[in-house]
Amino acid sequence: MRFGLFGGPVVPEGASERDVYEEYVAYAIEAEKLGFDGIFLTEHHFTGLGQTSSPLTLLTFIAARTSSIRLGTAVAVLPWYNPITLAETAATLDLLSDGRLDFGVGRGFRAKEFEGFGIDMGEAEDRYEEALDVILKSWRTEGRWSHAGERWRYENVLVEPETEQRPHPPIWMAAGSPPGLRTAAERDFKLLLDQVGDFKTTGERISCYRERRQELGRPYAPTDVAVARSLHIVDSAAERRAAIEQRAEVYARISALANTKSGPQNRMAAAMAANTACAGFAPERQLSVRSGHNIQQPECRSNSAGMRKPSFAGVDVSVRNAGLRSRMLALRLHLKER
Repeated sequence: MRFGLFGGPVVPEGASERDVYEEYVAYAIEAEKLGFDGIFLTEHHFTGLGQTSSPLTLLTFIAARTSSIRLGTAVAVLPWYNPITLAETAATLDLLSDGRLDFGVGRGFRAKEFEGFGIDMGEAEDRYEEALDVILKSWRTEGRWSHAGERWRYENVLVEPETEQRPHPPIWMAAGSPPGLRTAAERDFKLLLDQVGDFKTTGERISCYRERRQELGRPYAPTDVAVARSLHIVDSAAERRAAIEQRAEVYARISALANTKSGPQNRMAAAMAANTACAGFAPERQLSVRSGHNIQQPECRSNSAGMRKPSFAGVDVSVRNAGLRSRMLALRLHLKER
C-alpha cells in the first residue's frame, strides 16, 4: 500500500490566492520528504470555491521543486479540451518531470461547469471518447498522423514533445459503474475510485476491475487502483466541529453546482452530501490510497465529546498535532502503526 495526496489548494474567501498556492507547493515538497508516493490534483471551474482550475500548470511548477513524487491529474476533464493541446501540455509536464506524470482522465460531473464552457453535458460521453482516442493516438503514433472525427479533424500533424514515459504516461480512468470498471480493465488503464463510496461498494468495484483483468489474462497489482479517502487533522474538539460545519456547507454548494433542476441528481454529489451525516469526516487535505486490499466498511463511533468519529481503513481522522511538518509526520507514523 502506498499513500499520496489528493485534492489541491482551496482558497478561502478573503485569503491571498498566491499565499495559498505557495503553501500547497510547500505541502507537496514536504510530502515528498516524508515519503508520500504521489499527488493527484482535481480540476474545477467557475465554482467560487477557490479550487484549482489548471492542475497541469500547478503540477509543472511542483515538478520543478521536487524530484521523485508522482504527479497526477484526477482528473483532466476531456470534454472541455482540444485534445491535441491537452496532449502537448501533459507531455511537456512528463518530459520536464523526468517521467513522473500519472494522467487521470474523466468526463466531468458538474453541470455548472459544462454550462460555463457552453458545452451540452449530454455530449460529454462522445466528446470524452473521441478526445481520449486522439490523445492516445498522438502519443502512440510514430511520425505524422491524421484524424477525421465527429468534432475534431487533424491532417498530417505531429504532437511535440514526446512523453518521457513510453509509449506514454499511465492512464488512470475515473470509474464507478460496472461497465466503466470493465472498460478500464479492457483498455489496460489504472483505476481511480471516488472519495464517497462506502468501503463495501469500493471493495466490490475493485473486485469487478480485478476480475475483468484476470479474464483478459492481464496481471493485477493493488497499486493499479487509487482510492481517495478524506482526512482532517485538528487540534481540538471546537476546531473539529467547525471543520465539520464548513465541509457540510461545501458539500451543499458542490451539489448545487453538479445538478440541474431538470436533470437527474448527480451520483457523486448525492453521495458527498450523504457523507456529512457521519459527523467528523471533513477534509482540508486528502489522501489517495493505492491498494486493493484490506477494504473495510466505515463505521461511525462516538468519542468522549459525544461527536461521531468515522474510522477508515484503521486510520483515525483526528490526529492532535500542530505545524505543517509535524502534522504530516504524525499522520504518516499513525498510518504505519495501524
